[in-house]
Amino acid sequence: MNQNADRSMTDRIVLITGATGGIGRATALGLAERGAHVAITGRDRARTDDARREIERVGGGEVDVFVADLSSQAEVRRLADDVLERLPRLDVLINNVGGYWNTRHVTVDGLEHTFALNHLAPFLLTNLLRDRLTQSAPSRIVTVSSNAQALGRIDFDDLQGERSYSGSRAYNQSKLANVLFTYELARRLEGTSVTVNALHPGVVNTGFGADDPAPIQRLFVPLARPFMKSPARGAATSILLASSPELAETTGRFFANGNQARSSPRSYNQADAARLWKVSAELVGLEQSE
Repeated sequence: MNQNADRSMTDRIVLITGATGGIGRATALGLAERGAHVAITGRDRARTDDARREIERVGGGEVDVFVADLSSQAEVRRLADDVLERLPRLDVLINNVGGYWNTRHVTVDGLEHTFALNHLAPFLLTNLLRDRLTQSAPSRIVTVSSNAQALGRIDFDDLQGERSYSGSRAYNQSKLANVLFTYELARRLEGTSVTVNALHPGVVNTGFGADDPAPIQRLFVPLARPFMKSPARGAATSILLASSPELAETTGRFFANGNQARSSPRSYNQADAARLWKVSAELVGLEQSE
């Protein structure tokens, strides 16, 4: 542990999804170094425990571990129950988990995998933890999106890519959904002292998309790796939004590379945001609220 590090997050409880590697792990390390009590999720027990050991070495405190596959709604609900039981407070939720699949895969719930993991999982988890976040206010919700949102379009007639599937189209749609969800949730949480923001981390050198890459990824990524950000640099905006005192009241905003930015014109369509909320609530079996 670096004794001279900024300890501004001391006693703050932060939950980070998908924190066994890449940006999520780097985010957990950065916040632990700042004194946060970190809780992490991962699909694999061994990898999650490995991440826990490294984070504890850096932060000097105990790390809570939750093992769950967030593409499954039952596991998202179990995770939320475990978090509510084990964490007395929740100061920051970082929806970091996400992925890219070039070919269409279906989850145990019968949903297209990209949409289920990248959008529906944070939508459901955030709503299940919403009361705890409100009770813990001032608190923050941070969702890792991507500049791919600028290429996204919500295809309400084929959200699951059943009629026509493209890995990049599905990914872009899910990242736009992250931003629409962020803006709609910020509107719904107005006056609660819970802030909600989304971000683009930059192009980061991780194993992202390696399970089922597109042909262009196979060609482009090895050539581009020397120019990509490290995971630590990619995590910087997530850490900023989770910890910066200057952003304590900033909500309903999109950030890129550490700065506030304009997201795509489609992301500001409030009718689409409300419609996406309604459809998402139906897909995950949530009662409609406000």
